[in-house]
Amino acid sequence: MKYASIKGTGSYLPEKIVTNDELAAMVDTSDEWIRERTGIHQRHRSADGEGTGQMAEAAARHAMDAAGVSPEDIDLIVLGTTTPDRVYPATACQVQARLGIAGCAAFDVQAVCSGFIYALGVAEKFIRTESATRALVIGADVHSRLLDWADRSTCILFGDGAGAVVIEASDEPGIMSSHLHADGRYEPLLYVDGSVADGYDAQSAGPAVTRMQGNEVFKVAVRTLGRIVDETLAANGLKRQAVDWLIPHQANLRIIQATAKKLRLPMDRVVVTVDKHGNTSAASVPLALDTAVRDGRIKRGEILLLEAFGGGFTWGSALVRF
Repeated sequence: MKYASIKGTGSYLPEKIVTNDELAAMVDTSDEWIRERTGIHQRHRSADGEGTGQMAEAAARHAMDAAGVSPEDIDLIVLGTTTPDRVYPATACQVQARLGIAGCAAFDVQAVCSGFIYALGVAEKFIRTESATRALVIGADVHSRLLDWADRSTCILFGDGAGAVVIEASDEPGIMSSHLHADGRYEPLLYVDGSVADGYDAQSAGPAVTRMQGNEVFKVAVRTLGRIVDETLAANGLKRQAVDWLIPHQANLRIIQATAKKLRLPMDRVVVTVDKHGNTSAASVPLALDTAVRDGRIKRGEILLLEAFGGGFTWGSALVRF
């Protein structure tokens, strides 16, 4: 049986940093208010003309360099994003062209903040069924383009960025299991109030922006992520203490702390980047993973639990022996 293992990681953040104090000059909030409720200190924002494809390409190149592979070695590209550069073609196809890759399957997955976990789960199945040998899996979003800058409940949360991994076929388990779920009944709690069917005439329909009932989202996220921790460990016959690192979706520090408590993991075994990056949606998990790999915290052979929760609602996890 073939397995899939992570060969290399990469990430990209836009140069522009937006601090809490800068947001406080735009909307009724403060640095203290944001930090207490979310743990966020700052976030990155893409420059004019800097889209998802450009950021995804940069993260992909870093991951490929880390893996020591060339464009001709890649035979699958799966990109998780909520903010494609165009309705079509898929941003994955644009990244494919930018990287000089031709012929292999390339497509986007839309699962909002769970997008990278979904993309990783899909790519892993391609490799395990021997439909691909080496895949580029990316999470990238410019969520700042979907914000109402007068709504302090959402504009303080999100940042832009991209993260990527190269996974390849292996005789030993790398990605030990992945678990993907969704429940569309929760749509009213977190959504973007625009649609392709309505067209893109902002003057008549208004801009498409994120709407969220934050308290309700928090409650469901904590409950749901707790359940998926149990599901993931049970699927692999492992106890909580087997997990070396929790790499969670970076939405809110309190949600991260609640998940760590469920695992009985001390916070120094949890990768936290929400303070510096904010919620980068599909990019947050691979960004956090790459951060901890490159600073030396995560080492080969360790067991990682990756998890995310996003609009839909969608949620998912992957247990990985790095």
